Amino acid sequence: MPPMFLGRDRELAFLDELHASNRPELFVLYGRRRVGKTELLQQFCAKRRAVYFLAAQVREKDNLRAFRDALAAALDEPLAAQVEFADWTAALNFCAELSKASTEGTSGATKRGRLVVVLDEFPYLCESTRGLTSQLQRFWDTRGKNSNLVLVLCGSQVSFMENEVLAERSPLFGRRTAQRKLAPLEPEDTLPFFPRWSVRERVLAYAILGGMPAYLRRFDDARSLEENVLRECLRPEGYLFDEVQFLLRSELSQPATYNSLLSAIARGNDKVGDIALAVGVDTPHANKYLTTLRELQLVDREVPLTDPDPLRSRRGTYRVADRFLAFHFRHIQPHVSLIQAGRGARVLEEFVQPDFERLFDEARADFVLSHLRRKAAEALGEEVVECGRHAGRFVRAVGRTANGTGVAAIVVPDGERSTAALESELADLRKALGPRIEKLVYGMSTRPDRPLEVEHVPKGALI
Repeated sequence: MPPMFLGRDRELAFLDELHASNRPELFVLYGRRRVGKTELLQQFCAKRRAVYFLAAQVREKDNLRAFRDALAAALDEPLAAQVEFADWTAALNFCAELSKASTEGTSGATKRGRLVVVLDEFPYLCESTRGLTSQLQRFWDTRGKNSNLVLVLCGSQVSFMENEVLAERSPLFGRRTAQRKLAPLEPEDTLPFFPRWSVRERVLAYAILGGMPAYLRRFDDARSLEENVLRECLRPEGYLFDEVQFLLRSELSQPATYNSLLSAIARGNDKVGDIALAVGVDTPHANKYLTTLRELQLVDREVPLTDPDPLRSRRGTYRVADRFLAFHFRHIQPHVSLIQAGRGARVLEEFVQPDFERLFDEARADFVLSHLRRKAAEALGEEVVECGRHAGRFVRAVGRTANGTGVAAIVVPDGERSTAALESELADLRKALGPRIEKLVYGMSTRPDRPLEVEHVPKGALI
């Protein structure tokens, strides 16, 4: 089995940097459920004098007692087990006191000092405590900003964290010292989850599960990919069978309409008019719902980089941004009756396995885009400042460097010998992006540590 903590080295290093600042820190961490926030924070706390508290949807007094118990368990403070906090201001003042450095005995050994306090699922605390963000504001302004605390507010309700904690209207606006919206793992960072599988199998696992660590953990590489899909996705008891519905119910007030919208997009309706028609709503309402899905990063609206006026473009298309959501609406939701009847193996054989080639191709495009964003500068000698998908047969993504040079990311279709289509696509790109086009040719390797083979095509050569 791979190590329990993968793919978050950069985020963990930033938390270590916050701790080492020796300044009071108020850090806001948020992101979708299952994206790995809790595991990241627990890894951080494991190396520190820290209190990690996971809030529950209970009354304020119950959360305060649970927080007191977490303090007593995490710290060698006899008083912590006996105290009763009247409110969260009292609880945080107590923590600020514990963060003061003090010594005892002739040896001068430090008993107290820098203290990390994590309030996970912070929106639950706000549900049970009216005006909690105002309490926190007063605490930070009077005690927190002069303390030795690293206070972390963490939440899975993305809209709440952005609107009630980070937004200008929030009492906490301007108090946070850092923030991070934790995103799913990059495609390449998902491969170490399955050390026993081939690169192709790992890429297919990403194509199905996307970059959510909790989903990736559910697949066991001691079994075949197909067996994992059947066990986790295509039976009613599977962990992932009802996961999407749980996600939508937790984030949205009208999940039925959003279900229909996501289903329509997953079926290939990518223009707002087509989506509205497929769902049976008018275009203005469809736009409103799609805006919400974009804010939650469940749907992307992509405008071609070749569009001359992207801000006013009508060529934008919608796609499901999360790979597992797309898989759910293509392969689970349409066959729920069969799965409930115990016919998941039939769904796998007749619908999922025949789609593996398309899934692999889509995932490969994600790997290419990720490379353009993160690593293409190594091959090109300059940074790619913007990039996006391209619907060519050869050119699957395009980019633009800092000095305005166009970049064509080329994937040669299997068995393709003619280059006429490629020459035509490059001619169109030169009209849109200018005469200077750098070409990168991509192929999948068999090396998990370097899954993409990338070749920078010399000037004057076609491929």
